Amino acid sequence: MATGSRTLWKGAITFGLIHIPVGLHTASTDQGVDFDWLDRRTMDPVGYKRINKKTGKEIDKDDIVKGVAYEDGKYVVISAEEIEEVYPRTTQTIELQCFIDANEIPFVYLERPYYVAPINKGQKVYALLREVLIKTGKVGLAKVVLATKQHLAVLVPSGPALVLNLLRWGDEVKTLEGLDLPAAGTQGAHVTPAEMKMAEQLVKDMAGTWQPDEFKNEFKQAVMKIIDKKVKAGDTETVLQPEEEAPSGGGAEVIDLTELLARSLKGASTPRTRAADARKAGPKSSSRSSGVARKAPAKSASKRAAAKKAGASGDLRKAA
Repeated sequence: MATGSRTLWKGAITFGLIHIPVGLHTASTDQGVDFDWLDRRTMDPVGYKRINKKTGKEIDKDDIVKGVAYEDGKYVVISAEEIEEVYPRTTQTIELQCFIDANEIPFVYLERPYYVAPINKGQKVYALLREVLIKTGKVGLAKVVLATKQHLAVLVPSGPALVLNLLRWGDEVKTLEGLDLPAAGTQGAHVTPAEMKMAEQLVKDMAGTWQPDEFKNEFKQAVMKIIDKKVKAGDTETVLQPEEEAPSGGGAEVIDLTELLARSLKGASTPRTRAADARKAGPKSSSRSSGVARKAPAKSASKRAAAKKAGASGDLRKAA
């Protein structure tokens, strides 16, 4: 079973004038088999090249621009500066927008979970929020920026912990339109009372409890058995990775957490009123609606690239 690990992100849960300093920990792990490409003649690692698909020639990364297709074969080219301008500004906060009934969010919207743990003496307020969510049967809808990407998320109590589950945006979930589904209810599908009764009995006979450790990735287990057998037989190869050039520039920007938390408390507006003001001001203002964001220095495209290489946020970026 996946367990919590090092802190991937530090910030605060905020709602109204309440703030809870917290850290995020990964709550899931990819248990698939990671196959690397190797040259069977030399056992050298195989990588990717930037190829012009029309000429078949390799091109330099400096000659690559980013384009978005708006019609078949027609693109709009977006510069690095234009992308930089609309990046969501990191505020180091999980801003609760509102509280809704726990059963209101369909499972199809759930994407990736993170454990949320209190830090910096935030245990009491953390426990208060957890217990009030349990008592009221509510969960908190939130917005959070992780690794320059804004997410909709839901804060859910789970035993002694709060779990932040990233959600898919509304336009990322397809509708049921076009699916050949039976009508709701037993009559619409012509299900007889006798059939319903037998089906209910079958479900009762197969009833059990949630035991996730009883279910394993059978493909991974089978592959690992093959690998173990080959290792014991000495049927292995040595692969030498080529040396990579050291990245230029400094490491990731160090953010003063205490200063961010103090500045996030200035003003009495709630996340909901701030969101309403941002919608009135337009898309550009929305991305800079936080007081923290207005003071955050704009990074150049080269500095952002260097920051992305920093190990401090690598795991979270991959997850997000």
